[in-house]
Amino acid sequence: MSNRTTKLSAAALAISLAFPATAQDAPTADTVVATVNGTEITLGHMLVTRAGLPEQYSQLPSTVLWEGVMDQLIQQSVLANSDGITETAGIKLALENQRRAMLASEAITAIAANAADDAAVQAAYDANFANVEQEGQEFDASHILVETEDEAKAIAEELAGGADFVTLAKEKSTGPSGPNGGALGWFGPGMMVEPFQKAVEAMQPGDISEPVETQFGWHVIRLNDTRAKTAPGLDEVRDQITEQLQKEAVEAAINDLVKKADITRIAPEDIDTSVIENLDLVGN
Repeated sequence: MSNRTTKLSAAALAISLAFPATAQDAPTADTVVATVNGTEITLGHMLVTRAGLPEQYSQLPSTVLWEGVMDQLIQQSVLANSDGITETAGIKLALENQRRAMLASEAITAIAANAADDAAVQAAYDANFANVEQEGQEFDASHILVETEDEAKAIAEELAGGADFVTLAKEKSTGPSGPNGGALGWFGPGMMVEPFQKAVEAMQPGDISEPVETQFGWHVIRLNDTRAKTAPGLDEVRDQITEQLQKEAVEAAINDLVKKADITRIAPEDIDTSVIENLDLVGN
């Protein structure tokens, strides 16, 4: 071989090593990653096992996950094929049930995915929120929470004498809203415990209540303002609407499929239903 040919061959080898592997060399789900007594374990087996691990495993490095999943599959393989282990009727039936359940889950996922696009969510929002008159009032209130009625009465007297509500709340309220001057923000009917809610609903903006007792202690309440209840924004209820649309779509699809299917079934009165407890029938 000439010196020129040798140089060309070396150059060609260097060039080939400089390029990444082709797509044909990339691993696929069918790539065999281990064999156990001649039985193949594929990358697909590992991927499905990895997908079933708890969320906290996603924080592990891929090398640790790889070794852990590989060890699990190898151990399962040697155990499954160890002496005295056979595929019983119960195992076969369980596998059939698992396959059925997984396919049904895929069907539900597909139905749900097509049930709540932007147009459907907007239409449901308009029908159930935006175009519906909201009933009732919302309240903006502040309170000072103390442990005893005497403390609450003393605070009410100070306020009647002109003391600043926000200042007293910051100084004396034991509730989590104390540092904010007792401000509770806006709330609607039924959002507060009953004695507190009733007191607020009987007040006018600017009023300060007599001491009100709840399970949390004694409250002195100031009603800051009221307003007609308004519809929540779309983003506030988007998840709620999406969930409802998906639920309705799945239920409708199931009912339709069951209605169209050719189904026969044994009625409970035609069989001793206690047989459902007899696991001996499947060899368990």
